[in-house]
Amino acid sequence: MDLATTLIAASALFVLAAFFGWRGARPADVSKGPRMVPWRPMMMVCVVGLMLMIVHLVNLLGVQTGNAPRY
Repeated sequence: MDLATTLIAASALFVLAAFFGWRGARPADVSKGPRMVPWRPMMMVCVVGLMLMIVHLVNLLGVQTGNAPRY
C-alpha cells in the first residue's frame, strides 16, 4: 500500500475503534434485551489493525522495524 492508502486505512480504523469503544462503554438497556453486537472485541480488532497500519506507515517513512537480514 502507498502512503495515502495507509493513512486512509489508519484513520478509518481509528474512527471505528473510537465508535466501537463508545458503544461498548454505554450502559446496557435491560428493556431492549441483551446486546447482540460484541462492541469491545470489535474495538480490539480495530486497534490491532491500527497498530499494524502504524507500523506499516513507519516502514513507509523509511524506518526499519524488523530484524536485519542475516546472510
